Amino acid sequence: MKTLIGIPARYGSTRFPGKPLAKIAGREMLLRVWDNALKAASKFQGCEAAVATDDERIMEFCRTHGITAVMTSADCKTGTDRIVELAESFAAKPEFVVNLQGDNPICPPWFVEAVIKAYEDDNTAETVTPVVNLSWNELDRLRENKKATPFSGTTAVFDNKGDAFYFSKNIIPAIRKEEKLRETMPSSPVFRQVGLYGYRFDVLKKIAALPEGVYEKFEGLEQLRWIENHIKVRCVKVDYRNFAAMSSLSGVDSPEDIARVEAVLAECGEF
Repeated sequence: MKTLIGIPARYGSTRFPGKPLAKIAGREMLLRVWDNALKAASKFQGCEAAVATDDERIMEFCRTHGITAVMTSADCKTGTDRIVELAESFAAKPEFVVNLQGDNPICPPWFVEAVIKAYEDDNTAETVTPVVNLSWNELDRLRENKKATPFSGTTAVFDNKGDAFYFSKNIIPAIRKEEKLRETMPSSPVFRQVGLYGYRFDVLKKIAALPEGVYEKFEGLEQLRWIENHIKVRCVKVDYRNFAAMSSLSGVDSPEDIARVEAVLAECGEF
């Protein structure tokens, strides 16, 4: 099976210009993401990684560091559009495509591996995303975080096959008789979604052509557009292993996030 791990990397971030080339503990963020992609790709036959960018400065960085990269159109509106264009640039088209964000240097490589393996195990899966079961303490922390930033952290509910019913910026499911459940359940029933996606390539092209969904507008979650259009989103369970401190972080959105990531790396070490 030919698999592509695509890494969209834009230079012109409004809040953090030049973000992919910002250094984290002495190494550029894009280089860290690339290394994680290679670690995951090495576990699968026919799997390769490539960066998709619209900026010559990032292309030059990739050339200097031996990173496979493709210059995509400046007209790409989203990272999804950029990944489609990247995949289309290969003579041998991939069967499965993973979108690994270039601003997420602390996405463990085994999360990427889990996404690819979920499709290898069941190629009827149309899209795949990782979810993490929150401990009760992690659930408490998420609730506290949402007091300050209500739209941080996405949760998911799914069926016994792993196909999602819904994703929300609210914490779902609601939990009746929680105090009693805390005494009997070792972890909470809440799963936080990780912002990483894998797509069957034909489904990815279909997604790129879909208009914005009704619930997507409300929640700001593009995967709700897929569900509205009867595209299944397979949730695969993952955990942070010995890097639990990373569970409270997502991607790098601002210069302040660099210090947070460096602190976690200092605590947990490198992957």
